[in-house]
Amino acid sequence: MTETPPTVDAYISAQPEATQQILQEIRRTMHAAVPGAGEMISYGIPTITIGGHYVVYFAAWAHHISVYPVPRGDEGLAAELVPYLSGKGTLKFPLAKGIPLDLIAKIAAQLAAEKKMGH
Repeated sequence: MTETPPTVDAYISAQPEATQQILQEIRRTMHAAVPGAGEMISYGIPTITIGGHYVVYFAAWAHHISVYPVPRGDEGLAAELVPYLSGKGTLKFPLAKGIPLDLIAKIAAQLAAEKKMGH
């Protein structure tokens, strides 16, 4: 995709059909985990926001979904994230393995809590 999509809907609709369904599930999961969240496109990818400030980004790739950044404040959650860590601040969830929506909900909730604490 060379042009930045204007909305999260446009971003999702530009993806392969199977990936669109997964992105919609992730989007719903993140909104449920972050009450009152908004959304926008930032850095060319979907972004869940609180009060206009980013909380969590997610993006579709050929073989995985990436979620950024990695939450820092919960050691139990950090241990659950180890298999998905990829580089600095990135989590990769392989499309072939099924997306752990419960874990994505925890990530979004933790990032929202960190944002509210000013981290």
